[in-house]
Amino acid sequence: MSDHQLLAESLDYLKQKIPPKPAVAIILGSGLGALADELQQPTIISCNDIPNYPVSTVPGHAGVWVSGKLEGVSVLAMRGRVHTYEGYSASQVAFPVRLMAGLGISRLIVTNAAGGVNKTFQPGDLMLITDHINFMFDNPLIGETAPADQRFVDLHGAYDPKYIEQTKRTAKTLNTQLKEGVLLTARGPAYETAAEVNMTRFLGADAVTMSTVPEVIIARQLKMRVLGISCITNMATGISGQKLSHAEVQQTADSIKTRFIALMKKILTSIPNW
Repeated sequence: MSDHQLLAESLDYLKQKIPPKPAVAIILGSGLGALADELQQPTIISCNDIPNYPVSTVPGHAGVWVSGKLEGVSVLAMRGRVHTYEGYSASQVAFPVRLMAGLGISRLIVTNAAGGVNKTFQPGDLMLITDHINFMFDNPLIGETAPADQRFVDLHGAYDPKYIEQTKRTAKTLNTQLKEGVLLTARGPAYETAAEVNMTRFLGADAVTMSTVPEVIIARQLKMRVLGISCITNMATGISGQKLSHAEVQQTADSIKTRFIALMKKILTSIPNW
């Protein structure tokens, strides 16, 4: 079965479950899935039931789609993503974004847990992603046979400048401090060494994660506007002197849950007008 046929089969299933064209889609990173619990009149779809869908195997990634209303706005939340370190290709990791675009969604918010590389950051900070560095050595467009105007994607302003400015203003109304920075995405699953962290800082990164970039590349190919927010759940190796663990990532994300949800609610209710 061709990629086009796989996509069509998945979309046929989802269109029977999800109301037409939600206003906004959001991908919820490690420990950040509680926002999906805020959706009213929810329809919950297990990723196991979506034909051809890559299923997550990581703790903290529930593997469900939740469609519902948030203060009157139609939202599709993806609670749990897949990663290349699980054995998936970048193209498979980005498959859910193709489905979102196929449902007619043109606005995407990506969130993730990230390690702080910028020494002015601290665990619990929220960082607006202004740009990224792809250190996965993979790209979801590899092998595609799309026309050149769709294959050679311009990633200038991949994280929508207007969305960034509007989010900064929104955060001020809530007295929520936001950092800004460049996100470097590595393949994982091992955390970076201290030498690798020094390298990422030299390259211009402020935070490092194991996700997000494949999703953003496909979103931009499909003309979706993107806002990205990282939760700094720990300082990267060699900065804090602490040993790193996935449990720490989830614990820190949980500690900022109230602040994160308040900000995301405000963004989600206003982003359709941006």
